[in-house]
Amino acid sequence: MAASKEELTLLGVMGSPFLHRVQIALKLKGIEYKYVEDDLNNKSDLLLKYNPVYKMIPVLVHNDNPISESVVILEYIDDAWKHNPILPSDPYQRAQARFWAKFIDDKCVAPAWKSAFMVDETEKAKAKEELFEALGFLENELKGRFFGGDEIGFVDIAAVFIPIVQVIAGLPLFSSEKFPKLFQWCQDFHNHPLVNEVLPTKDQLSTYFKARVQSLAPKNKN
Repeated sequence: MAASKEELTLLGVMGSPFLHRVQIALKLKGIEYKYVEDDLNNKSDLLLKYNPVYKMIPVLVHNDNPISESVVILEYIDDAWKHNPILPSDPYQRAQARFWAKFIDDKCVAPAWKSAFMVDETEKAKAKEELFEALGFLENELKGRFFGGDEIGFVDIAAVFIPIVQVIAGLPLFSSEKFPKLFQWCQDFHNHPLVNEVLPTKDQLSTYFKARVQSLAPKNKN
C-alpha cells in the first residue's frame, strides 16, 4: 500500500467542482498532500508540463507521476491507498459506480452548466430539460442516504458538481416535491463534516464560475 507521506501534489483552481472531487477523496482517505493553485487564464508551466494533452486541472502528481481527469484520479487514489475505500469491493457494484459517475459527466455536467450560464433562453430551456431527465435517472438510482450506501462513495463524490451549480446559479434543481431523494441527498452531502471542510465558500465558488464564464464567452460568440 502506498504511504500517505509520499510526495503528493495536487494542482487545481479553488472553486472547481472537479478539483473538489479529488480533495474530498483525499480527505476521506486521510492523505496529506501539497496543494498548488493555478490560473486557467494564465496556465502555469507546471500544469502544462504535467497535463500537456488537456492543459486542465485537476492534476495529481504522485512521486512525479501525473494523473489527470478527476474521475481517473479518484480511481487512482482508491487503487493506491486501499484503506477507507470509495469504490465498492463487489465487481458488479464497482462497474455500476463507474457507470453512474460517467453518466454524471456525460449527461449532467454539460446541461447543468448550460442551464446555469447560457444567455440564449431557448438553449437554456433545452439544457434544463435535458438535465431534469438525467436527474430523474439519478433519483431512481438513489436507494439509501448516499449513492454509496450509508457512507459517501464514488458516485456521491462525482455528483458534487450538481449541487454546487444549484448553489451558485440559484437554480431550483432539487426540492422536496421535485426529486425528493436527491433533495435530501444534497442536504446530507453538504452537511457532512468532511465535505463541509473541503468545499470553499460561496464567494470562492462564485469567483471560479464567473472566471470560467468569462473565459468561455468569446467561444460562445463564434
